[in-house]
Amino acid sequence: MLKDEARNPTWSFKDRLAAAAVTKAAAAGASTVIVSSTGNHGAAVAAYAAVAGLGCVVLTVSSVPREMSTLMQAYGACVVAYENGPDRWSVLRQAVEAFGWTPISGVVTPPIGSNPFGVEGYKTIAYELWRQLGEAPDVVVVPTAYGDGLAGIRRGFSDLVELGLSTRMPRLVAVDPFGAYARGLQSPPGKQPTVPTRPSTAFSVATRVATYQGLDAIRATDGTAVAEPSNDAIVRMQLELASSEGLFAEGASVLAVLAAAQLAARSWIDADERVVLVSTSTGLKDPGPAASHLPNLPVLEPTLKALEGALPAGMCR
Repeated sequence: MLKDEARNPTWSFKDRLAAAAVTKAAAAGASTVIVSSTGNHGAAVAAYAAVAGLGCVVLTVSSVPREMSTLMQAYGACVVAYENGPDRWSVLRQAVEAFGWTPISGVVTPPIGSNPFGVEGYKTIAYELWRQLGEAPDVVVVPTAYGDGLAGIRRGFSDLVELGLSTRMPRLVAVDPFGAYARGLQSPPGKQPTVPTRPSTAFSVATRVATYQGLDAIRATDGTAVAEPSNDAIVRMQLELASSEGLFAEGASVLAVLAAAQLAARSWIDADERVVLVSTSTGLKDPGPAASHLPNLPVLEPTLKALEGALPAGMCR
Protein backbone atom coordinates (compact mmCIF):
# COMPACT_ATOMS: atom_id res chain seq x y z
CA MET A 1 0.00 0.00 0.00
CA LEU A 2 1.08 3.57 -0.70
CA LYS A 3 1.06 6.45 1.76
CA ASP A 4 0.52 9.52 -0.41
CA GLU A 5 2.43 12.42 1.14
CA ALA A 6 1.44 14.70 -1.75
CA ARG A 7 -1.73 15.42 0.28
CA ASN A 8 0.29 17.77 2.52
CA PRO A 9 0.05 21.57 2.01
CA THR A 10 3.17 21.88 -0.21
CA TRP A 11 2.63 18.41 -1.71
CA SER A 12 5.46 16.51 -0.05
CA PHE A 13 6.45 14.81 3.19
CA LYS A 14 8.83 17.70 3.87
CA ASP A 15 5.87 19.58 5.36
CA ARG A 16 6.23 17.40 8.44
CA LEU A 17 9.85 18.46 8.95
CA ALA A 18 9.16 22.11 8.15
CA ALA A 19 6.15 22.38 10.45
CA ALA A 20 8.16 21.20 13.46
CA ALA A 21 11.47 22.92 12.68
CA VAL A 22 10.06 26.31 11.69
CA THR A 23 7.72 26.33 14.67
CA LYS A 24 10.70 25.74 16.96
CA ALA A 25 12.72 28.43 15.17
CA ALA A 26 9.92 30.96 15.60
CA ALA A 27 9.50 30.06 19.27
CA ALA A 28 13.24 30.58 19.80
CA GLY A 29 13.04 34.09 18.34
CA ALA A 30 14.64 33.44 14.94
CA SER A 31 14.32 36.17 12.34
CA THR A 32 15.41 34.14 9.30
CA VAL A 33 15.67 30.47 8.41
CA ILE A 34 18.00 29.06 5.76
CA VAL A 35 17.91 25.74 3.95
CA SER A 36 19.85 23.87 1.28
CA SER A 37 17.44 22.04 -1.01
CA THR A 38 16.74 20.73 -4.49
CA GLY A 39 13.05 21.54 -4.13
CA ASN A 40 10.66 19.80 -1.73
CA HIS A 41 12.54 20.75 1.42
CA GLY A 42 12.96 24.36 0.31
CA ALA A 43 9.33 24.75 -0.74
CA ALA A 44 8.04 23.41 2.57
CA VAL A 45 10.35 25.57 4.67
CA ALA A 46 9.50 28.65 2.59
CA ALA A 47 5.76 28.07 3.07
CA TYR A 48 5.93 27.58 6.82
CA ALA A 49 8.34 30.50 7.21
CA ALA A 50 5.81 32.67 5.38
CA VAL A 51 3.06 31.65 7.81
CA ALA A 52 5.36 32.26 10.79
CA GLY A 53 6.45 35.67 9.49
CA LEU A 54 10.11 34.65 9.20
CA GLY A 55 12.56 35.45 6.45
CA CYS A 56 13.63 32.46 4.35
CA VAL A 57 16.71 31.85 2.22
CA VAL A 58 16.97 28.76 0.01
CA LEU A 59 20.26 27.61 -1.53
CA THR A 60 19.62 25.29 -4.47
CA VAL A 61 21.34 23.97 -7.61
CA SER A 62 21.24 25.47 -11.08
CA SER A 63 19.70 22.26 -12.47
CA VAL A 64 16.62 22.47 -10.23
CA PRO A 65 13.39 22.04 -12.25
CA ARG A 66 11.65 25.32 -12.99
CA GLU A 67 8.50 24.09 -11.27
CA MET A 68 10.47 23.59 -8.06
CA SER A 69 12.15 26.99 -8.10
CA THR A 70 8.84 28.68 -8.93
CA LEU A 71 7.19 27.06 -5.91
CA MET A 72 9.97 28.12 -3.56
CA GLN A 73 9.94 31.69 -4.85
CA ALA A 74 6.14 31.88 -4.80
CA TYR A 75 6.18 31.21 -1.05
CA GLY A 76 8.35 34.30 -0.64
CA ALA A 77 11.79 32.77 -0.18
CA CYS A 78 14.98 34.36 -1.48
CA VAL A 79 16.21 31.55 -3.73
CA VAL A 80 19.73 31.39 -5.16
CA ALA A 81 21.44 28.62 -7.11
CA TYR A 82 24.94 27.17 -7.42
CA GLU A 83 26.52 25.20 -10.25
CA ASN A 84 28.38 22.93 -7.83
CA GLY A 85 25.98 21.35 -5.35
CA PRO A 86 28.42 20.99 -2.41
CA ASP A 87 29.09 24.75 -2.54
CA ARG A 88 25.67 25.20 -0.93
CA TRP A 89 26.83 23.67 2.33
CA SER A 90 29.86 25.90 2.59
CA VAL A 91 27.83 29.06 2.01
CA LEU A 92 25.04 27.91 4.31
CA ARG A 93 27.42 27.31 7.20
CA GLN A 94 29.09 30.68 6.69
CA ALA A 95 25.69 32.42 6.66
CA VAL A 96 24.59 30.69 9.86
CA GLU A 97 27.82 31.71 11.62
CA ALA A 98 27.87 35.27 10.25
CA PHE A 99 24.18 36.23 10.47
CA GLY A 100 22.81 33.96 13.20
CA TRP A 101 20.20 32.46 10.87
CA THR A 102 18.55 29.18 11.86
CA PRO A 103 19.42 26.24 9.58
CA ILE A 104 16.52 23.94 8.68
CA SER A 105 18.82 21.57 6.81
CA GLY A 106 22.25 20.20 7.60
CA VAL A 107 25.23 22.54 7.73
CA VAL A 108 28.13 20.19 7.05
CA THR A 109 29.42 17.96 4.29
CA PRO A 110 29.51 14.99 4.22
CA PRO A 111 25.96 15.32 5.58
CA ILE A 112 25.00 13.90 8.96
CA GLY A 113 21.29 14.73 8.82
CA SER A 114 19.08 17.75 9.19
CA ASN A 115 17.50 20.02 11.79
CA PRO A 116 16.85 17.71 14.79
CA PHE A 117 13.46 19.23 15.55
CA GLY A 118 12.48 18.67 11.93
CA VAL A 119 13.41 15.00 12.12
CA GLU A 120 10.98 14.69 15.04
CA GLY A 121 8.23 15.86 12.69
CA TYR A 122 8.54 12.66 10.68
CA LYS A 123 7.42 10.64 13.69
CA THR A 124 3.87 11.52 12.67
CA ILE A 125 4.15 9.23 9.64
CA ALA A 126 4.59 6.28 12.01
CA TYR A 127 1.75 7.46 14.23
CA GLU A 128 -0.62 7.82 11.27
CA LEU A 129 0.27 4.41 9.84
CA TRP A 130 -0.38 2.78 13.21
CA ARG A 131 -3.71 4.58 13.54
CA GLN A 132 -4.81 3.88 9.96
CA LEU A 133 -3.79 0.22 9.91
CA GLY A 134 -4.57 -0.69 13.51
CA GLU A 135 -1.01 -1.99 13.99
CA ALA A 136 2.45 -1.28 12.66
CA PRO A 137 3.12 -2.70 9.19
CA ASP A 138 5.79 -5.33 8.62
CA VAL A 139 7.88 -3.24 6.22
CA VAL A 140 8.11 0.49 5.39
CA VAL A 141 10.00 1.55 2.26
CA VAL A 142 11.28 5.15 2.24
CA PRO A 143 13.02 7.07 -0.59
CA THR A 144 16.09 8.33 1.25
CA ALA A 145 18.79 10.95 0.81
CA TYR A 146 20.01 12.21 4.19
CA GLY A 147 17.89 9.86 6.26
CA ASP A 148 15.69 12.40 8.06
CA GLY A 149 12.44 10.68 7.15
CA LEU A 150 13.85 7.23 7.82
CA ALA A 151 15.19 8.23 11.23
CA GLY A 152 12.00 10.02 12.22
CA ILE A 153 9.77 7.11 11.19
CA ARG A 154 11.95 4.75 13.22
CA ARG A 155 11.65 7.01 16.29
CA GLY A 156 7.88 7.21 15.86
CA PHE A 157 7.46 3.44 15.83
CA SER A 158 9.86 3.19 18.80
CA ASP A 159 7.53 5.52 20.73
CA LEU A 160 4.57 3.30 19.92
CA VAL A 161 6.38 0.15 21.04
CA GLU A 162 7.60 1.77 24.28
CA LEU A 163 4.07 2.98 25.06
CA GLY A 164 2.71 -0.53 24.54
CA LEU A 165 0.53 0.59 21.64
CA SER A 166 2.35 -1.47 19.01
CA THR A 167 3.69 -4.98 19.32
CA ARG A 168 6.35 -4.74 16.61
CA MET A 169 8.85 -2.53 14.85
CA PRO A 170 8.65 -2.53 11.05
CA ARG A 171 11.72 -3.38 9.01
CA LEU A 172 12.80 -0.14 7.35
CA VAL A 173 14.06 -0.01 3.77
CA ALA A 174 16.01 2.88 2.26
CA VAL A 175 16.02 3.32 -1.50
CA ASP A 176 18.16 5.72 -3.51
CA PRO A 177 19.24 5.70 -7.16
CA PHE A 178 22.94 4.88 -6.88
CA GLY A 179 23.26 2.65 -3.84
CA ALA A 180 24.68 4.98 -1.22
CA TYR A 181 22.77 3.18 1.53
CA ALA A 182 23.51 -0.29 0.21
CA ARG A 183 27.20 0.64 0.15
CA GLY A 184 26.97 2.18 3.60
CA LEU A 185 25.50 -1.01 5.08
CA GLN A 186 28.48 -2.95 3.76
CA SER A 187 30.90 -0.62 5.55
CA PRO A 188 31.87 -0.60 9.24
CA PRO A 189 29.72 1.62 11.48
CA GLY A 190 31.05 5.17 11.51
CA LYS A 191 32.23 5.09 7.89
CA GLN A 192 30.60 7.11 5.10
CA PRO A 193 31.74 5.74 1.74
CA THR A 194 30.69 7.65 -1.36
CA VAL A 195 29.20 6.32 -4.60
CA PRO A 196 29.42 7.90 -8.06
CA THR A 197 26.32 9.73 -9.22
CA ARG A 198 24.93 11.22 -12.41
CA PRO A 199 21.76 13.14 -13.33
CA SER A 200 18.71 11.23 -12.13
CA THR A 201 14.96 11.48 -12.50
CA ALA A 202 14.94 10.78 -8.75
CA PHE A 203 17.23 13.78 -8.20
CA SER A 204 15.80 14.62 -4.78
CA VAL A 205 17.34 11.44 -3.30
CA ALA A 206 20.34 11.05 -5.60
CA THR A 207 22.79 11.18 -2.71
CA ARG A 208 26.47 10.29 -2.91
CA VAL A 209 26.69 9.28 0.73
CA ALA A 210 24.52 7.66 3.40
CA THR A 211 24.12 9.38 6.77
CA TYR A 212 24.77 7.81 10.15
CA GLN A 213 21.17 8.33 11.27
CA GLY A 214 19.80 6.63 8.15
CA LEU A 215 22.10 3.63 8.43
CA ASP A 216 21.35 3.34 12.14
CA ALA A 217 17.60 3.23 11.46
CA ILE A 218 18.07 0.43 8.94
CA ARG A 219 20.37 -1.64 11.15
CA ALA A 220 18.25 -1.18 14.27
CA THR A 221 15.16 -2.54 12.51
CA ASP A 222 16.81 -5.41 10.59
CA GLY A 223 16.05 -3.52 7.41
CA THR A 224 17.92 -3.20 4.14
CA ALA A 225 18.69 -0.82 1.28
CA VAL A 226 17.99 -0.97 -2.45
CA ALA A 227 19.29 0.95 -5.45
CA GLU A 228 17.58 1.69 -8.77
CA PRO A 229 19.69 3.83 -11.13
CA SER A 230 17.60 3.44 -14.30
CA ASN A 231 15.79 6.64 -15.30
CA ASP A 232 13.83 4.64 -17.86
CA ALA A 233 12.59 2.20 -15.21
CA ILE A 234 11.62 5.10 -12.95
CA VAL A 235 9.60 6.92 -15.62
CA ARG A 236 7.92 3.75 -16.88
CA MET A 237 6.78 2.93 -13.36
CA GLN A 238 5.75 6.55 -12.81
CA LEU A 239 3.42 6.37 -15.82
CA GLU A 240 2.16 2.89 -14.90
CA LEU A 241 1.31 4.05 -11.39
CA ALA A 242 -0.49 7.10 -12.75
CA SER A 243 -2.48 5.22 -15.41
CA SER A 244 -3.41 2.24 -13.22
CA GLU A 245 -3.76 3.75 -9.74
CA GLY A 246 -4.47 7.42 -10.46
CA LEU A 247 -1.36 8.57 -8.56
CA PHE A 248 1.20 10.75 -10.35
CA ALA A 249 4.19 10.51 -8.01
CA GLU A 250 7.61 12.13 -8.28
CA GLY A 251 10.56 10.09 -9.49
CA ALA A 252 11.94 9.61 -5.98
CA SER A 253 8.58 8.28 -4.78
CA VAL A 254 8.47 5.73 -7.57
CA LEU A 255 11.74 4.28 -6.28
CA ALA A 256 9.79 2.86 -3.34
CA VAL A 257 7.59 0.83 -5.71
CA LEU A 258 10.59 -0.44 -7.66
CA ALA A 259 12.40 -1.34 -4.44
CA ALA A 260 9.44 -3.32 -3.13
CA ALA A 261 9.29 -5.25 -6.40
CA GLN A 262 13.00 -6.09 -6.12
CA LEU A 263 12.66 -7.25 -2.52
CA ALA A 264 9.59 -9.35 -3.26
CA ALA A 265 11.43 -11.04 -6.14
CA ARG A 266 14.27 -11.89 -3.71
CA SER A 267 11.73 -13.15 -1.12
CA TRP A 268 13.00 -10.58 1.37
CA ILE A 269 9.35 -9.49 1.50
CA ASP A 270 6.84 -12.32 1.96
CA ALA A 271 3.52 -12.36 0.11
CA ASP A 272 1.52 -12.18 3.35
CA GLU A 273 3.39 -9.22 4.84
CA ARG A 274 1.88 -5.77 5.11
CA VAL A 275 4.16 -3.35 3.25
CA VAL A 276 3.85 0.46 3.15
CA LEU A 277 5.58 2.49 0.46
CA VAL A 278 6.05 6.16 1.29
CA SER A 279 5.24 8.26 -1.78
CA THR A 280 7.10 11.41 -0.84
CA SER A 281 5.81 13.99 -3.35
CA THR A 282 3.85 14.69 -6.52
CA GLY A 283 5.16 14.27 -10.05
CA LEU A 284 3.78 17.70 -10.93
CA LYS A 285 6.87 19.29 -9.38
CA ASP A 286 9.01 17.82 -12.17
CA PRO A 287 6.78 16.69 -15.06
CA GLY A 288 9.49 16.86 -17.71
CA PRO A 289 10.72 13.22 -17.60
CA ALA A 290 7.18 11.83 -17.83
CA ALA A 291 6.25 14.28 -20.58
CA SER A 292 9.22 13.14 -22.67
CA HIS A 293 7.78 9.59 -22.70
CA LEU A 294 4.31 10.68 -23.83
CA PRO A 295 3.13 11.40 -27.39
CA ASN A 296 2.41 14.89 -28.65
CA LEU A 297 -1.24 15.93 -28.50
CA PRO A 298 -3.04 15.44 -31.82
CA VAL A 299 -4.87 18.52 -33.10
CA LEU A 300 -8.06 17.36 -34.84
CA GLU A 301 -10.71 18.62 -37.19
CA PRO A 302 -13.97 19.20 -35.26
CA THR A 303 -15.67 16.02 -36.50
CA LEU A 304 -16.65 12.76 -34.86
CA LYS A 305 -14.83 10.86 -37.59
CA ALA A 306 -11.57 12.61 -36.78
CA LEU A 307 -12.01 11.82 -33.08
CA GLU A 308 -12.76 8.17 -33.83
CA GLY A 309 -9.65 7.94 -35.98
CA ALA A 310 -7.47 9.29 -33.18
CA LEU A 311 -8.73 6.82 -30.55
CA PRO A 312 -7.28 3.35 -29.88
CA ALA A 313 -8.78 0.59 -32.01
CA GLY A 314 -12.01 -0.79 -30.58
CA MET A 315 -12.53 2.00 -28.05
CA CYS A 316 -15.75 3.19 -29.67
CA ARG A 317 -17.33 -0.24 -29.75
